[in-house]
Amino acid sequence: MTNQKQAPAGRVANPFLNADFYARMRDYTERDAAFSKEAKAIGESGAGKQGTDARHAPSLQLLRATVKKGLALEVMLDRIVQGVESGLWEPWLAAYGIELRGVNYAKTGERNARLAIDMSTSSKAHTIFSAAGVGNWRSLVAEDCAQIQIDKPTEKTPAKLTAIFFLDAAA
Repeated sequence: MTNQKQAPAGRVANPFLNADFYARMRDYTERDAAFSKEAKAIGESGAGKQGTDARHAPSLQLLRATVKKGLALEVMLDRIVQGVESGLWEPWLAAYGIELRGVNYAKTGERNARLAIDMSTSSKAHTIFSAAGVGNWRSLVAEDCAQIQIDKPTEKTPAKLTAIFFLDAAA
């Protein structure tokens, strides 16, 4: 995405949605400082809630097509929705830096899963997006997700930025 989107009323615009702006900023800013600036913009803008179901979110298309542990993430998400192979869900998702935060394990009905995608500097997803040349992936993911969680750094832990998505979200 090269053009900046206008933020809906009540939301602050995130300048990092503009890929050209992001590239210019990265030319002059070190990695950790760039992450901090983008995380601040994401925090101010908040979750865009434009594609909260991880199976359909446009920003996750590249991630869904990636194969790890012998399956594409897209297939893994479908299996979670179907309720099959539940013992494998968490290890499958962990390969992508995704945590299963909550799910209905009942054999019938919707899974109602909550997925947390790590968007920190050491995120497993970062490697996939970076290899594809999508530098501003965090901002793009934040536009689709249902919720943003930002944990400030401490003496022992770095800052953590997480995007929350759903499967079988309530209509």
